[in-house]
Amino acid sequence: MLKNNFEKFLNEVSKNYQKLHFLENGVNKAIHLINKTVSKRGKILICGNGGSAADAQHLSAEFLVRLRPKINREPIAAITLALDTSTITACGNDYDFNLIFSRNFEALAKKNDLLICLSTSGNSKNIINVLKKAKKLKIEAINFLGFKGGEAKKYSKNNLIVPFNNTARIQEAHIMLGHYIFEKVEDLILKKI
Repeated sequence: MLKNNFEKFLNEVSKNYQKLHFLENGVNKAIHLINKTVSKRGKILICGNGGSAADAQHLSAEFLVRLRPKINREPIAAITLALDTSTITACGNDYDFNLIFSRNFEALAKKNDLLICLSTSGNSKNIINVLKKAKKLKIEAINFLGFKGGEAKKYSKNNLIVPFNNTARIQEAHIMLGHYIFEKVEDLILKKI
């Protein structure tokens, strides 16, 4: 019985991934934007809530250290905007938790930087606020979103919307897309494409 459940799960995940071919143009644009940021010595600032915060840290580590074990390259400037518990709780206590990303973004973002937001719903106020701040500062953003994209899709023209109805499957797809995109960015940096 458990074996059949696991096979069913794998088939479902595989079928879901097959439905994402429509994201190809957006994925290619994300590769271009990240490569442009890296080549102009800009930083990549990444944020998300809950599981997406963990994914933001995960992707940030891939940029800073490396993605593939046999690929050695210069580190890429990337940081998660959920910097640490002291910063998050101070901002939440002294201002508002809806400002935890926008406040850090305002302090750290400079010309040629890039914002990457991960949000399954696309409706988190702190994600909306950082996207508004990026727009005001004329810094481009890439959104990894789920369901129908939520309000966040209005604040960037670079939206990768995974139209699943299951948060776990959306987050898994975001990491898969992030790994693919960054692998191609690494190839460009190393002139393998």
